[in-house]
Amino acid sequence: MNLLYEEGGDIKFAAVQSASGSGDAESWQATSLSGKKIKLKAKEVWLRFEKPEAQTVMDEASVLSKDSDLQLLWDCAPEEEFGLVDVATEYFGNQATVAQQVALAIALQGAPVYFRRKGRGRFQRAPLEQLQAGLAALERKQKELEQQSIWQQELVAGTLPEALKSLAKQLLFSPDKNSAAYKALNAACQETGESVAQLMIRCGAIDSPLAYHQGMFLKTHFPEGASHSSQFEISLSDYENIISKLPLAQVQAFSIDDSGTTEIDDALSVTDLEGGGHRIGIHIAAPGLLIVKDDPLDQVARKRMSTVYFPGDKITMLPSSVIEQFSLDEGAARPALSIYVDVDEAGVALKDALHMQVEKVPVVANLRLENIEHLVSEESLVDPQASYPYRKELAILWRAAKLLHAGRQEKRVANGLRAEQLGLVDANALARDFHFHIKDDNGEQRVEITPRQRGSILDTIVAEWMIFCNSASGQLLADHGLPGLFRTQKGWGPQRTRMQTTPGPHEGLGVESYAWCTSPLRRYADLINQWQLISLLRHGVTAKMVAPFPPKDAEIMGIAADFDTIYLQYAEFQSRMEKYWCLRWLLQKGLPCQLSVRHLKEGMSRIELIPLHLPVPELAGHPRMTRAKIDIMETDLIHLSATVRVLEIESLQAAEPSDSEIDSTE
Repeated sequence: MNLLYEEGGDIKFAAVQSASGSGDAESWQATSLSGKKIKLKAKEVWLRFEKPEAQTVMDEASVLSKDSDLQLLWDCAPEEEFGLVDVATEYFGNQATVAQQVALAIALQGAPVYFRRKGRGRFQRAPLEQLQAGLAALERKQKELEQQSIWQQELVAGTLPEALKSLAKQLLFSPDKNSAAYKALNAACQETGESVAQLMIRCGAIDSPLAYHQGMFLKTHFPEGASHSSQFEISLSDYENIISKLPLAQVQAFSIDDSGTTEIDDALSVTDLEGGGHRIGIHIAAPGLLIVKDDPLDQVARKRMSTVYFPGDKITMLPSSVIEQFSLDEGAARPALSIYVDVDEAGVALKDALHMQVEKVPVVANLRLENIEHLVSEESLVDPQASYPYRKELAILWRAAKLLHAGRQEKRVANGLRAEQLGLVDANALARDFHFHIKDDNGEQRVEITPRQRGSILDTIVAEWMIFCNSASGQLLADHGLPGLFRTQKGWGPQRTRMQTTPGPHEGLGVESYAWCTSPLRRYADLINQWQLISLLRHGVTAKMVAPFPPKDAEIMGIAADFDTIYLQYAEFQSRMEKYWCLRWLLQKGLPCQLSVRHLKEGMSRIELIPLHLPVPELAGHPRMTRAKIDIMETDLIHLSATVRVLEIESLQAAEPSDSEIDSTE
């Protein structure tokens, strides 16, 4: 005897091996068509039959069920609960075959719109109103599937359906995976073997892989767009009112930056002192004079936390109109927070003479590294005939900077680190800083990647005096018990460099406290610290009671955590964009492209000419800095990867990593 039963929503057959009991208590030991041993009870069985063979019945029933007229079946069914045999008699007549009955079982089981299950082998037809609603939903679903199929084929063919054009960004960056549009896109990707980004680029939904990477970043961090609203500005009258009350500094300040810098946050000055020695001024743009905690501009800056830098462009923390008002551009007297320190004739900084001042600072020049860096040397600084501007001032700054550097190295050594060598990096070492210049070439973007000189005299002057300023600012806050955003570095591990609201040493820099304050136009941490310093300058010992952030303030603690997170995410995006342009640089050269790489660690290597890191598994077992010649065979601008073939591995004495490579100074 054969039994018809249901398991997991599927209709199945089993052949009886033995039976026991009778009536409702009857049960069977049986074998399914798949060979599985099962036990079935009377209440679980829908139908019993001797012949024909179960497989024959199943084959015939599967065909018949497809031709079942569900509307007629619904019409034939009684309003009350019914069983399989009952409806089979109404639908096929008294002579319904086993195969016909099984076909109806399959049809009933697969038609929840028409029939409700009331138990094993028991059904009840759906009320008319529910049936009509269900059929309407099925019709809509069918039309949706048909539309989905049309969209899918258009996408496969490389055409973006008209209806999907307005949804392109949503489908790329934040899709509704239950929508017909996404299902069509996903099906098209499965058919072509492409990623969503690849397919959408081919269809013209976005212009390029570059637009994809930037769009992903903007969707995450700037969902409302990266541009600033015109309502976020400082009125000219408010600006002039504040400026008019500031004393004019008796200095001639100048900045040192590369040509791409438009947010000029800092400048330097040198003034002769009576009796010998000099007064060094570090002048920091002071937007904190007019941006007030919790005002609209503060809310904008707090949300963004920093200017985002990436090759070819940037997203500023503050609106351009505000930057223009405070940037230390040459030819203007701009509000600044100045920190002055006296140095003797030997260049020794007399830290007891340190003082701070809010004032208007006349900026007489914006020196650009590209124009004068190559002219400045130890010899030219003492040569009265040298033709570059501010030679005398630069010589004084350089002499003192060397002593500041030496003092920091003593503390680094005391912290168990090696002293950093002053001057240019070893020519055999990999360049660490690069300038990406994106230019238009007949409507096509091309990139030039050039190493930026690190350790030059001008580079060192700026670095040492900014470190001094940040260290002095941190110490002032610490001495007066004011919270700030302190950059600390202690010990080892992934969290050794972090932002906190209480002072702590920065072992890598060799300073006891370090609070970013030199870039308030582009970093929110610096703006906060500027507010605290201005409050200290104006209120002295009572500053703790009136400062924007008092001691143990929970709000600034939250800002410290948010800043660290967002700053890291911005840095990761910058790194991704640099990797993208490095791959574009390779494509410009033409593939395959033969280059040299240096092994760093765990099979990861870096191309010597550009800052592109690639996995080269063949080098995993070789010493650090092993050199190899490779061919770049292919690049993927979406996944930011490249296919590498090793041509030759050179024998090279392994080099120890410098502290500058393993320590973060920021």
